[in-house]
Parts: sequence; C-alpha cells; structure tokens
Amino acid sequence: MKKILLGQKNLLKAAWKVDFGMYLEGDEEGKILLPTRYVPEDLEVGDEIEVFVYLDNEERRVATTLEPKAMVGDFAYLEVAWVNEFGAFLDWGLMKDLFCPFREQKKRMETGRSYIVHVHLDEESYRIMASAKVEKWLENDTSPLSVGDKVSALIWQKTDLGFKAIIENKYGALLYDSQVFKDIHTGDRVDAYITKIRPDGKIDIALQPSGRQHTEDFAEQLLHYLQYRGGRCRLGDKSSAEEIKEQFGVSKKTYKRAIGDLYKRRLITITEDGIELV
Repeated sequence: MKKILLGQKNLLKAAWKVDFGMYLEGDEEGKILLPTRYVPEDLEVGDEIEVFVYLDNEERRVATTLEPKAMVGDFAYLEVAWVNEFGAFLDWGLMKDLFCPFREQKKRMETGRSYIVHVHLDEESYRIMASAKVEKWLENDTSPLSVGDKVSALIWQKTDLGFKAIIENKYGALLYDSQVFKDIHTGDRVDAYITKIRPDGKIDIALQPSGRQHTEDFAEQLLHYLQYRGGRCRLGDKSSAEEIKEQFGVSKKTYKRAIGDLYKRRLITITEDGIELV
C-alpha cells in the first residue's frame, strides 16, 4: 500500500461513491474523500484520478482536482487573504487558505499584500504551513549545478546589488542590476542562466546566456524583427544603450555583435539611419 503524500498530487483509485462525493483508495490512515464538486461526471469506481491531497477545516485529509498555486516543498509568491491572532492565511487557490503563523513571518504580514513563502509540513502538527523565512529552506549543496545551466528563477526581493532569486525551487541566487534588461518584480518567474558558482556556494545568474550562443539567438530574433517590420530598424551600432535596451531588452554589446553576425552573413546592410534587410 503506497503512502499518500500530503500537500502533493497523488494518483488514486476511486473506491466507492457516496451522496457527497467519491471516496478514493488511501493508505493505513484510511480512504480520502473527493467532494462532489470535484468529481468528474465520467469517474467510475475503479478508475484512477490525479488529485491534490490536503487537510480540510477539521484537519481531515481531503482531495481536490483544483490546481494549487504551490505544493509542499515549493517556494511561491502568495497573497494574504486574512489575518487573525495566530497568523496570516494565504490564498493558494484552494477552499481552505494556507496558514503562516507569526513565528514564520519576518514581519507582520498584511491583508492584501503578497509575500515569497516556502510551503512545508510542520513536524509537530503535521499541518501544511507556509514560512516567509525562506533562507532556512534553501539548499546549500550546489554540486548538481554548473555554470551555463539554464534554470527557472523566482524573483525574491530587490537589493542594492540587484535582485535575490530562488532558482530550481531550491537554491538562492543573485541577479545583478547590470544583467537586467527588462522590468522584473518580486514574484516574477523567469528563465535565467548560471554565470558563476562561488566557493562559498553563492550563485550568480543572468537573464541571458553568455557568449556566442546568446549572440546567435538574438541575431535570429533581430532577423525576424526586420522581416516583420518592413525590413528596416532605426537602431544601429551607434544608437544609445538605453534605446537598444528599451526596444529589445539586450545590451548594446549584444546588439552590435548580432548586427555584425547578420552583416557577415550578408543578410543586412548598415546605413546611417540604422540597418536594412538585403
């Protein structure tokens, strides 16, 4: 008998139907109710269905077909739905809100504001909870990572150097201001690339791959831009870095390299007013 993973998705078999829903096969702790509102019309006893298992208001295990905004083990950017004398309750897309006790808050959370939190099972109560003290949930072993890896990044918070981020739902990283060529905000999820892994385990990331590959990728993007914009672009190698960043979200260095690449391939000509398709 497989163990049911609380706060995770589970593939369970329908056991029997009742007036208020469908009971699903559970484990030694018992079967799990899928309330009527979530039971698909074509679900029959014996069929398997993927559900998210969590605790209802009476701390009983219950299943849902709703997609939660975060599961146990995830970092997420969630909005506070309400606050009481015990803590804050976050909207994570389910009927029952996610509890973040005061002891897991860096500062008192406020209704209507959103925060980066980590979702976990509380060891004492076995309840699903959130923690805004995300540093203690980050992993330190960076051995699975390599410079140049493409990673998923959750923007965490602004700093004097740039932005803190959480990559691959596990590691802390820093995105320097010099590597930001588009508007980003706390809670954004973006693709990023590892540029450095320091001896102390700290990780630097960028929003664009480094080196030749990035130039080639942007050169193709620029070529498509010209093809769909009448074959001309007013920005040339003498245009300001600010104009280039605003138009394409890349550095002037990358833009000039892409122009050079297209020119060498005899796909464009360089004029006083910018560039044109041949």
